[in-house]
Amino acid sequence: MKKLALIAIGGNSVIKDEARQDVGAQYEAICETALHIADLIENGYRVIITHGNGPQVGFLLRRSEIAQAVEGLHPIPLVSCGADSQGALGYQIQQAMDNEFRKRGIDKVAVSLITQVVVDRNDPAFEKPTKPIGSFYSDKIIDTVKAEHPDWVMVSDAGRGWRRVVASPEPKEIVELKVVQNLVEAGYCVVAAGGGRHSGIPRAGRLA
Repeated sequence: MKKLALIAIGGNSVIKDEARQDVGAQYEAICETALHIADLIENGYRVIITHGNGPQVGFLLRRSEIAQAVEGLHPIPLVSCGADSQGALGYQIQQAMDNEFRKRGIDKVAVSLITQVVVDRNDPAFEKPTKPIGSFYSDKIIDTVKAEHPDWVMVSDAGRGWRRVVASPEPKEIVELKVVQNLVEAGYCVVAAGGGRHSGIPRAGRLA
């Protein structure tokens, strides 16, 4: 049986330059990471890839807020932004890996899976948000940001500026765990459980 490696790609790590935070720049960073993951696969590892999504979810939420304010469109719930980011980043990782496989003549296919986790709806994390999302805000503009978004919880993030934080409940169970296992056993390079430190889209109600 080949060794199994779980590789986590940070959501912040794919934004290498604050002046270039667009989708294309993120894909370039993911392609660089794909080189190293492909090396592991060539060395006999089976691989599961997971990823963070803090900045990406923040961007999606901000787009939703602007669309609502400017055009009156419906707001997008945070869980849907999580699913959107899993799909978008999963697609980019999947594409980068498949391209690298073709270049190296590796007979393997990458597949990304929208993944849910079961959480306790009474988890205290819902009352004390800790997961940073979105952009960094400097001390010069933080008061303005707080005034414009009084419902946001803002914290100083490791001296790099201020960021919005949202709830990060403890996962109790990965809903699609068996699917991930089956895909790995079938030989696929699997991208799953994207969402950072507490990976996956929270699905309240069922407890482990």
